[in-house]
Amino acid sequence: MLLENPPIHLITESTPQSQLFADYLHRQLECTVTLRAPRMVGRPHGESRLLILLDIDHLDETDLHAWRLRVAELPGVFLAAFNLRDEAHAVELLSSMHLQGIFYRSDSLEMICKGLTLLREGKPWLSRSLMARLLEYYRQRQLNVYRPTCGLTQRELEIIGLLGAGATNQEIADRLFVSEHTVKSHLYNIFRKIDVHSRGQAINWTRRHLGTPPPLQKYRYSE
Repeated sequence: MLLENPPIHLITESTPQSQLFADYLHRQLECTVTLRAPRMVGRPHGESRLLILLDIDHLDETDLHAWRLRVAELPGVFLAAFNLRDEAHAVELLSSMHLQGIFYRSDSLEMICKGLTLLREGKPWLSRSLMARLLEYYRQRQLNVYRPTCGLTQRELEIIGLLGAGATNQEIADRLFVSEHTVKSHLYNIFRKIDVHSRGQAINWTRRHLGTPPPLQKYRYSE
């Protein structure tokens, strides 16, 4: 169903280049295009439908996490991302976010407008090859569910799950009613068992082997 010229919110840093891009989309698609800073999470009052376009070059993990949570709460919002490196990057992002559209750095302006036009009609903009890779990703993840998890105990699985959701050591301790020292001890054992050496590596291991963890409810949103 056509979305009756829904506005586009371009989530990126305000620069001369991003303003030129917004002006181009406005002319080509004949709709309102608004630049919003990555941390301005929310939706203006009075807009029942809109298309949110995330600039991956200017959003960090915290920003993506916040937008993922916010969009899940809002009906009538279509979410897309641009400036992705390649299909592998797209699969990584799609594994943690429900996106209707994907645009790469190599895509032309004409290609982006074509994709945005389809998104405004309620149709996804995802290539067949990307969908095939995404299905293979989920197939492999499902297989991992039935494999031993490197000898991790139930408590260690809980801790690494919270770590993957972005919790600090103190937040993990508070959730599990243990001391921060106990959490550090568990993390030391976990890192040794799964053969990683940093929190970032542990988070990536969690997403590959245990799937995307449920997010922590700790981000404040604007209305």
